[in-house]
Amino acid sequence: MTTSAVIVNPSKVADMDARREEICAALAAAGWDEPLWLETTPDDPGCGVAEEAVATGVEVVLVCGGDGTVMAVASVLAGTEVALALIPSGTGNLLATNVGVTRDVTAALAVATGGERRRIDVGVVDGAGMFTVMAGIGFDAAMVGETPDDRKARLGWVAYVVAGLRNLRRRRMPLRIRLDGGPWLHRRATTVLVANVGRLQGGIPLLPAAVIDDGWLDVAVLTPRRITDWIRLGWGVLLRRDRPPRLETFRARKVEVLTNREEPRELDGDVVAAARRLVARVEPGALLLCVPISRRRDA
Repeated sequence: MTTSAVIVNPSKVADMDARREEICAALAAAGWDEPLWLETTPDDPGCGVAEEAVATGVEVVLVCGGDGTVMAVASVLAGTEVALALIPSGTGNLLATNVGVTRDVTAALAVATGGERRRIDVGVVDGAGMFTVMAGIGFDAAMVGETPDDRKARLGWVAYVVAGLRNLRRRRMPLRIRLDGGPWLHRRATTVLVANVGRLQGGIPLLPAAVIDDGWLDVAVLTPRRITDWIRLGWGVLLRRDRPPRLETFRARKVEVLTNREEPRELDGDVVAAARRLVARVEPGALLLCVPISRRRDA
C-alpha cells in the first residue's frame, strides 16, 4: 500500500469537496491508503504542510495548486526520497506543462499512481530560494508582479500578456553575466532568465534545448530595444529558429548576473525581493517527480 499526502491550495480549487472525493477515489482504486489531506494558507504557502507530510513518512506528495505551491512543496521534498506528483490547478503550471502532465485531473492522477518516478534537477538562487522551472530578473519579473490574481483566474496565462504589453518599453539593464566562474560578459538586456525547462506560458519554446535532468541550467538573455525587436524575437522563437534575433542563450551550472540598479526578480512565477544580482546554481537530480511514461525522456 502506497502512503501519500495531498497538499491543496484552496484558492486554486473551485469545489474542494468534489476535488477531494475525486482524488481519494482515484487513489483508492489504485490500491493506495487514504491520503493525508493538507491545505495551504496565506501564512503557509506549502513549506510547512510539506514538512508535516514528510514527517509522517509518506512516499508521495500530490500537489493541487499552481507553480508557487509546487515550488514551495518541492523546496521541502528536494533531497529526499519522497516523490512529488502534480495535479495542475493554477495559471501557468509550467513544470506540469514541460513534463507532459495535463490539467485533466483524471489524467494527472493516473500519472501520480501509474507513471514513472524520475529524478529532475532544481535550481537554487542565493538568498531567495529554489526553483523547478526558472528564475528571472528584469522584464519577466515586472510582468509577473503586475499581473493580479483575479486577472489570472479570469484569463489564465493570457493575463501575463496584458502586463507584458505594458512593459515592452521597459528600459534595458546594463549588466554583467558570468558562467561557471568564467570571464564576465557585458550586456544591455531587458531580462535574463535562468531556466530548468524550455517552455513558457502558452507552450512558447524559448529554450527548446533545455532538458530537465541534464545537470545544467539554460540561460536566455533578451535584448530587444523597441517594439519591432520584440516582434522579430517573438516570431523567431515561435518559428523555432536556431538563433532568434535579440536572444542569446548559454548553458552553465552556476550563473551570476549583476546589474547597476535594483531590478524585480521572480522564481517560478512568484516575485521575490528586488536586487542588483541574481546568482543561481543547479542541484542535479535533487527532486523525485512523477511523470508520464511516454514523456520520461522528452522534457
